Amino acid sequence: MHSYGLLGWPLTHSYSQEIHRRLADYSYTYFEVPPDAFQEFMSQRPFRAINVTRPYKEKVVPFLDGMDEGARACGSVNVIINRGDKLYGYNTDVLGLEEGIRQAGFSLAGKSALILGTGGSSKTSDFVLDKLGAGRVRKVSRTGRQGALTYQEAIEKGKNVDFLINTTPVGTAPDPMDRLPISPAAFPKLQGIYDLVYNPLRTPLVIEGEKRGVPSAGGFYMLVLQAFYSAQLFLGQKLDRDRADQIFRDLLAEKRNIVLTGMPASGKSTVGRFLAWKMGRKLVDTDRLIEEGTGRHVSELFLKEGEEALRDWESRVIAGLRLETGLVISTGGGSILREENRDTLRANGLVYFLDRPVEELFSTYRRPLTPNRRAMEDRYQERVDLYRLADVRLDIRSLESDQVAELIVEDWSKRTQRGGCLDS
Repeated sequence: MHSYGLLGWPLTHSYSQEIHRRLADYSYTYFEVPPDAFQEFMSQRPFRAINVTRPYKEKVVPFLDGMDEGARACGSVNVIINRGDKLYGYNTDVLGLEEGIRQAGFSLAGKSALILGTGGSSKTSDFVLDKLGAGRVRKVSRTGRQGALTYQEAIEKGKNVDFLINTTPVGTAPDPMDRLPISPAAFPKLQGIYDLVYNPLRTPLVIEGEKRGVPSAGGFYMLVLQAFYSAQLFLGQKLDRDRADQIFRDLLAEKRNIVLTGMPASGKSTVGRFLAWKMGRKLVDTDRLIEEGTGRHVSELFLKEGEEALRDWESRVIAGLRLETGLVISTGGGSILREENRDTLRANGLVYFLDRPVEELFSTYRRPLTPNRRAMEDRYQERVDLYRLADVRLDIRSLESDQVAELIVEDWSKRTQRGGCLDS
């Protein structure tokens, strides 16, 4: 019998193994059980205790011999303890979501909210919002059954909605970055978005909310906290609560990419090499990936096939990095011109704009779009507002590449220590 693990289908997006490995000294297995094998798995009970994720949080309930108050109230279970071959269900998602909402700085007392989805996580969210004193809360589903609004009805009736809570899997990697459960644009009075999806670190819904100036948070902190409270149930003992926050900070820092944007000749590639060396990370240079894919220097590709062909290749290689984590990514000067690229780089990355003044950038015939100082100035003016959409703008006037790398390491360290904040 395995000791502990996670039951779900599929589990390719899960970070639970990494979290539990840091929480305690026990083996944690992925039980990736397809629907047609679920009943047999629950009958065999090959575990001491497990976490449960979609699509089984409600489906496990008939197999249980008892549930705690939270699980019973929600009708949804994410922890099962096997005691003497009797199964008992718990819901640590309740505590995880409560703490996740607080960590995001959201106050829902008296506020209206839409819960997207009607599965087990939506029931947990409904329970938590009630505990937090939310006002009018409605659920949203594709069918509109059991009193839920359809998505179209939610858009039509949601002009005064204060919060969106996404409990659907929409936006989970590898979903495309333009796939949203619903558009925040339909809700002009939104005060916050909480997406229970945690992979990518910033989901399409979170990114869309940020673009509109709406405070938005993904579910990674909730994931760590529900795992912490699960581990306490597994072991039957209290664990150091500060450890959960430290694991969150450490994992977020390890997984989040460092993305360098800025003008041609601003030093991104060299800074990237220094950063990769200092931080023990892999460096990915998008221009080099284009050259490997085409067998041509990017300037040759531009001259022979045109700018659109170069931008298409740029989008292709950036899309190929969408699921990668823990990298230093140096981008081409024009990579930010397409919104799809900006969104993809932000999904798992903290984006730095290396803002070097034009007079310190040198032109060269090998850069067809910036062959002289005048062209360089024109490109800067055309792009600067897009560069400034980065999470962090660094004024690197008169700084050498190694100094810029040190500046980024210092900034990165500060953000990690205060909880991985994404603010600029």
